[in-house]
Amino acid sequence: MTNDLIAKAAIDRRMAEIITPVIEDLGYELVRIRLMSGKTTILQVMADKPNGGIEVDDCAVISNAISAVLDVEDPILDAYALEVSSPGIDRPLTRLKDFAMFEGYEAKIETSELIDGRRRFKGELAGVEGEEVLINIEEGTIGLQFDWLSDAKLVLTDELVKEMLRQRKDAGVLNEDAFDKIEAEGSEEEKE
Repeated sequence: MTNDLIAKAAIDRRMAEIITPVIEDLGYELVRIRLMSGKTTILQVMADKPNGGIEVDDCAVISNAISAVLDVEDPILDAYALEVSSPGIDRPLTRLKDFAMFEGYEAKIETSELIDGRRRFKGELAGVEGEEVLINIEEGTIGLQFDWLSDAKLVLTDELVKEMLRQRKDAGVLNEDAFDKIEAEGSEEEKE
C-alpha cells in the first residue's frame, strides 16, 4: 500500500510501483521515495528492514537491484542520480505501524486539512487505535486519521538517540570497543 507519505507526486507513486516489489523481494520495506529536480535530478529512496536497522551494505544491495529494474523500465526521461539511504534517526513516519513502533517518542505531524484551526501537531506519540494516530499535545491526547496526514517525522531528542544506539548495540551492529576512550583529564600531550 503506497500512500502520500511514502510517495506524494504521481511520478513518485509510479516509481514506488516499480521498485517496491524489488525492495520487498530482498526483505526490505520502502519508507519513502521522492524524485527531486534541481541542478541535478535525484531519485531519493529510503528503505528499512521490517524491524529497523538498515546498514550501508543493505543500501548498496538495494541500489544495485533498483538500478537494474530502472534501466529496463526507464521511467525517468532525464539523467538522474539514485540515492538509497536509511530513514535516519529522526525518520519520516510513513506507515501506520511506524506510529505504533515509536510510541513514547516526540514527533511532528502535519495534516492536509485544518483540524480545530491547525495543521501542525507536535507531541509524544501515543500509539495507534484503528486507523487513528494518537498524539499527546498540550491540550491532551488526540486522534488523527492516518489518511489526513500529509507529513510526519520523529523529532531528534536525546532519548531517541540513546534508544537507537541501544538497539544497534543489542543487534551487534555497534561495537563500542572500536572507539577511542575519552580521557576525562586530557591527554599527555595537552599537559606539556
